[in-house]
Amino acid sequence: MNSIASRPSIVVFDIGNVLIDWDPRRLYRKIFADEAACDRFLREVCTLEWNLQMDRGRAFADAVAEKIAEFPHLAAEIRAYDERWGEMVSGPIAGSVALKARLRAAGTPLYAITNFSREKFDYALARFPFLADFDGIVVSADVGMVKPERDIFELFLRRFAVPAEACVFVDDSPPNVATARSLGMIAHHFRGAEGFEAELRRVGLLS
Repeated sequence: MNSIASRPSIVVFDIGNVLIDWDPRRLYRKIFADEAACDRFLREVCTLEWNLQMDRGRAFADAVAEKIAEFPHLAAEIRAYDERWGEMVSGPIAGSVALKARLRAAGTPLYAITNFSREKFDYALARFPFLADFDGIVVSADVGMVKPERDIFELFLRRFAVPAEACVFVDDSPPNVATARSLGMIAHHFRGAEGFEAELRRVGLLS
């Protein structure tokens, strides 16, 4: 381990719904005539559990082909999950991006642990260059692990040789926050940039 003080000194970001605003409903509200049909499709066909397969490293093409075989009458709608993925992302979460920039200016080490397919992460990097500005990042698809599994957090701590107690982790998912806390990180459940800024002030990383 590096000789980093045990006080909070490092910020570890989630990306989706912390730094960029991602919601599949943003796309499927354009495709389906009513909210109930949109919800049913995302609950029964292209589910979050299915999306997690790509976050774990499965190719979109393989996952889409398998799903179309299961629901052939929804082939176009399923293909849209891949081909029109960018329409699920409205843009950056400005307040969080601004906080990240302030932390960078203050010299705070910045890292990320993100559930993301490699295909879509490469797209996101091209669209949002600020996602490249980390001292280190673990992309779930690259390591075959996903949050909230402990393994991906433990890999992060080993790979970058940082003590858990030095990390302030921010994520919009309560299970991910719970895992980080169980490993000794300070973990903040993200509900908006104002609350995150207050937490950063509380732990002394912003004044």
